[in-house]
Amino acid sequence: MANAAENDQAKRQVANWLLLGAAMIVIQVLLGGITRLTESGLSITEWKPVTGTLPPLNQTEWQAEFDKYKNTDQFRYIHKDFSLTDFKFIFFWEWFHRLWARLLGMVFLTGFVYFIISKKLKREFIRPLVILFILGGLQGAIGWLMVKSGLVPQKYFVGHIELTVHLMMALLLLAYTLWFALKLKIPSKHWVINPPLQKLLLVITLVLFFQLIYGGFMAGMRTAVMAPTWPDINGYFFPDSLNSLPGTLNNAVNNPIALHFIHRGLAYFLFILVIIGWIKARKIKAGLLFRRLWLITMLTLTFQVILGVLTVLNSPYANRLIWLGAAHQFLGMILVILLTSLLFITRKKKPVRFLTEKV
Repeated sequence: MANAAENDQAKRQVANWLLLGAAMIVIQVLLGGITRLTESGLSITEWKPVTGTLPPLNQTEWQAEFDKYKNTDQFRYIHKDFSLTDFKFIFFWEWFHRLWARLLGMVFLTGFVYFIISKKLKREFIRPLVILFILGGLQGAIGWLMVKSGLVPQKYFVGHIELTVHLMMALLLLAYTLWFALKLKIPSKHWVINPPLQKLLLVITLVLFFQLIYGGFMAGMRTAVMAPTWPDINGYFFPDSLNSLPGTLNNAVNNPIALHFIHRGLAYFLFILVIIGWIKARKIKAGLLFRRLWLITMLTLTFQVILGVLTVLNSPYANRLIWLGAAHQFLGMILVILLTSLLFITRKKKPVRFLTEKV
């Protein structure tokens, strides 16, 4: 009995550590969104993983950082009227974004070492968590490559492809971390065995994956303000400029109006799929967790669609765009969390140990 109680306590501790990490990733992505929306990403022009932890501490250091920023084309052509006070504002968001990433890494590393030494971490979890550390380090490198993409001549912001890769890697880390926390938190008695619904969830997840990619493209190219209308796109449902660039793939990745069209279309398609899934889920005899997850997913996506419309309509107003855009990105992360949880409990078949577990 003592060993069983100790094992349960260890599982709860590890699960809570992973959930803390997942929550910190959500905050990190949200900070990244605010950094982008406030045009702060290029304010720190160097990558100093250790010495960059502290911000400038005196007037001389602040002026030195400001002088480095003055060498960017973003300053020369977009923010040339910036004072040192203005620079301190955008510097704060980029610095805080990087600082939170360091704190996140320390939380994961400290917890990992503690649970290894105390032998509270199952052997089967060690390799996946090592992979998680590697992905986290890779994410830091991707973040710096993203910043560098905006520090070249004739570039005023980071590249939209680099930004999207950085965003999608963060969301992958979020889902990856959450999955292992759920393995410790949710026993198989809560599983719902329904292959057709699982297939539909996989399709929904795939559509959400591409929707998030196009959300990253939209954000990176600042396309919302180019068509601040709804339900039409600058007066058209099928704008003539959808194919204004040479090549289909080029339009799908680099044409601002095409990005609008695809992002909106995927949102409608995703909404229809989730409605179908919700209707199917209501007909299944399942536990409270399953039913609540589907209801929350349905409500969250409804609010997300409304928020997306409001973000587009208010995109010409910078102050409104910051908060609406950040909220829109936050709900996108909540959808990732909800679908990861639904995929975890909706299974194709029972686990081998299902019949032997205590209910």
